[in-house]
Amino acid sequence: MSESDAPGDLGMVQRLVNTLDVETGDDGLAAPDGVARFADANGVELPGVTASQLVELREGLRAALLRHAGAEPPADGLAVLTRMLRDAPLVVRLGADGRAALAAAPGVHGVGAVTARVAAAIAVGEVTGEWRRLKACHATDCAWAYYDRSPAGRRRWCSMSVCGSRAKMRSYRDRQRATEE
Repeated sequence: MSESDAPGDLGMVQRLVNTLDVETGDDGLAAPDGVARFADANGVELPGVTASQLVELREGLRAALLRHAGAEPPADGLAVLTRMLRDAPLVVRLGADGRAALAAAPGVHGVGAVTARVAAAIAVGEVTGEWRRLKACHATDCAWAYYDRSPAGRRRWCSMSVCGSRAKMRSYRDRQRATEE
C-alpha cells in the first residue's frame, strides 16, 4: 500500500476512479475483460454489469472527489452519483462480536451491489473523516484519485512533483506574461 492509497473500501472507490487515465485516455473498464478484472481485483461479483454502468458510477465518484480537492466538478456528475447512491440497497449487519457494518442488501447483484459497497464506504468514511481525504487531482489533464494524508488535508494534486509543479509553472508563466503586457 502506498502513501496515496485510501484505507478500507475507500480503496476500491479509488481504484474504480483510477480505471481511467485521463492524460492518456486509457480506460481499463473499456477493455474486453475490464469489468471482470475490476471485479476480481476488488472482490465483487458483477455478472451482467456493463462497462458503461461502471463508467457512470466512476465519473460520478470523480465529480465528488474533484469537489473534495476544491475543483469545480462537471455539472451533472454529482447528480448522477446522488441518484445511484440513493438507489443503493443497504442493510446493517451485526457480526459475531456485536459490531455493526453496512452491507449490500441480500439478493443484490450487479451494479447495485458495487454501488451499495461504495455507499457503505462513503457512509463509514464520512463518519471517520476519511471520505473527505479521498480526492481527485486538481489538474484537468490528470484527475487521478489519491488519498490526502497531509496533516491539514489540503492537498490539491496527486503529486506535487508532477501535477503541482506543472500548475505552479503555468501560474508563473501567466504572471510573467501579464507583467510583460
